[in-house]
Amino acid sequence: MNLIEVKNLTLTYDSRTIAAENLNFQVEEGDYLCIVGQNGAGKSSLIKGLLQLIRPAGGEIILNPSLDPRDIGYLPQQTTVQRDFPASVREVVLSGCLNRMGHRPFFGSREKKLARENMEQMGIYSLRNRCYRDLSGGQQQRVLLARALCATKKILLLDEPAAGLDPVVTQELYDLIERVNREMGITIIMVSHDISQSLRYARHILQLSRRQLFYGTTEEYRKSDVGRKFIHLAWDAAGANFPLPEGRDESRSLQNSDAAEERSESC
Repeated sequence: MNLIEVKNLTLTYDSRTIAAENLNFQVEEGDYLCIVGQNGAGKSSLIKGLLQLIRPAGGEIILNPSLDPRDIGYLPQQTTVQRDFPASVREVVLSGCLNRMGHRPFFGSREKKLARENMEQMGIYSLRNRCYRDLSGGQQQRVLLARALCATKKILLLDEPAAGLDPVVTQELYDLIERVNREMGITIIMVSHDISQSLRYARHILQLSRRQLFYGTTEEYRKSDVGRKFIHLAWDAAGANFPLPEGRDESRSLQNSDAAEERSESC
């Protein structure tokens, strides 16, 4: 079942400049789609379009009738202001439940239970009383991922979630995202500059350069001229140690995620 279908989509910024044009693809329930391309290719603009933050200049984005736009979770690129946000981990995660509350002024037992479950899933429950701004970059991303999961049951959009993280923490974060997709059944749409991780986990690849260069399965992308060229550009940029994974590792488990937790302290 298609959750999202994009037809002949054109997006602009400043009401004039084309960010991306003539995009055609679909996202199936349970899919894992990675959006790749150089800087300025229109990737972040597409995410904003899917979130209905900007209107199409042409074409359309069709949501399945079963999909409420409020059920789409979003993990944006972090800013300095976000990193210094003076709230506890629990408060940040709970804020992801705001769309579920209607006109109620306070979080109820359902929201608190959901926040706890998602903190446990992300291995950060012991950090619940810590100040968000005092956490490491990797811990902060786990908190924001738990927050995004509180907002969605079906689709999670991520914009460069591992930007600025060291390689070990980056791998842990991608493992977490893969677990969300595989074990929780949540559809993933992710913008990433890390083509190696995209090839490892994604089922479908969408490559942009202000227009659609490729859309198809990961295996098709590896064999395509567009994919081969982009992969080798990444190889040249990263050096000889650039890994070219053969596919998703379905046996990967995050049972050791609790190792990332620290002793709980008050905010």
